[in-house]
Amino acid sequence: MRALFALAMAALLLTVASPGRAAPEAAPAPAILLTIEGAIGPASSSYLQRGLARAEAEAAALVILQLDTPGGLDSATRDMVQALLDAKQPVATLVAPGGARAASAGTFLLYASHIAAMAPGTNLGAATPVPVGGGLPTPGTPNGTDEKPTDTDDSAAAPPEDAMRRKVVNDAVAYLRSLAELRGRNADWAEQAVREGASLTASAALEAGVIDLLADDTRDLLQQLDGRSIPWNEGERTLSTAAMPVIPVDPDWRERLLAVITNPTVAYVLMLIGIYGLLLEGYSPGALLPGTVGAISLLLALFAFQVLPVNYAGLGLIALGLVLMIAEVLAPSFGVLGFGGIAAFVMGSLLLMDTEVPGYGVDPWLIGGLAGAAALLLVGTLYLLWRARQAQLTTGQALLHERDVRVLDFHDGEGWGQLDGERWRIRCDHALQPGQVARVIARDGLVLQVEPLSP
Repeated sequence: MRALFALAMAALLLTVASPGRAAPEAAPAPAILLTIEGAIGPASSSYLQRGLARAEAEAAALVILQLDTPGGLDSATRDMVQALLDAKQPVATLVAPGGARAASAGTFLLYASHIAAMAPGTNLGAATPVPVGGGLPTPGTPNGTDEKPTDTDDSAAAPPEDAMRRKVVNDAVAYLRSLAELRGRNADWAEQAVREGASLTASAALEAGVIDLLADDTRDLLQQLDGRSIPWNEGERTLSTAAMPVIPVDPDWRERLLAVITNPTVAYVLMLIGIYGLLLEGYSPGALLPGTVGAISLLLALFAFQVLPVNYAGLGLIALGLVLMIAEVLAPSFGVLGFGGIAAFVMGSLLLMDTEVPGYGVDPWLIGGLAGAAALLLVGTLYLLWRARQAQLTTGQALLHERDVRVLDFHDGEGWGQLDGERWRIRCDHALQPGQVARVIARDGLVLQVEPLSP
């Protein structure tokens, strides 16, 4: 009995230890690939945060952020940097493909990432901040150091405008230096990128210690990261990326919609559609379609303006220009109001967006086209008014003169007649009978003076 039990246990052990029946190895954790192209804005921030949340939910081993941006809004950039600092997975930012750049806001994102990589033929830098609604801050003093005694107050040492610019630049310098110190990168060059707008190529950035490595694409990046150790939670984390699958994450419909309506040119067109739609609804109450489309477009435009670098003086000039052009149609002033409105409209459109912010600004060709269309419409209106003034009188007395009226009722020199289906009060020095035809010889307000065609 014992021998039989021993044989059974031996067979069981051989079965478990058999190579053909070994338990399959677990698949390696994937890498989440996020791609950001174009100006940094609210849509980019939402996309990055959603991608990081998905990476955490799927227990991804790495997040790859492929970046190509000219810069963007400061508020969105800070939200994205905070998301990168709070990420539960390592984030490797790759500036790719060749010809891409991580300018301005992109430099902050690159410095905030756990791993910074660039493809050959790319560049980064030019991180001088541009205040919304203002001009470009002064990059620095002539010697390029922008140093001053530490006990000197900015507001007392410079005019208010220069003091505010210095504060904006100093804040950006401190912010980028803190990121460089956190990730162990070149903090001195980070300060130059902000104060002087310095830029570097990919190879120069690697030599200067601004980035960690050069990689042609995401697959090359994963090969180079395999076995690499990075600082992680007061320790180190070794990456195993050689056979790591990559899962790309695309923007969803909400982020695509947000990216479209926060495009300055689209927001500008939505505003015009909204204004003209509401005006058309006011001119023809009950049409419904112009009012509905106009209200939706105007609300979307106002939402976009809330998150865009809008100059409200420009917005006011656009509104004034539209009012003046409409006033020219309603109360012609021989072009004074109309051309003044076109001038205000063009100046407001040029001032509407802070064009110093990279990637934001209304297309000047669109502004010129709309202004040209408004000018043609105004010239056409003035021409029609001129023709109307030169035309012969075709209403009132001339319209009714020598027209025939059929008498409906008449007594004591007055009565009623029918002219083109309308009832008119008539007067005549002769007696008229119902059904008789008379001819109009004059008009006094709403009373026609007639004479009989026959006794």
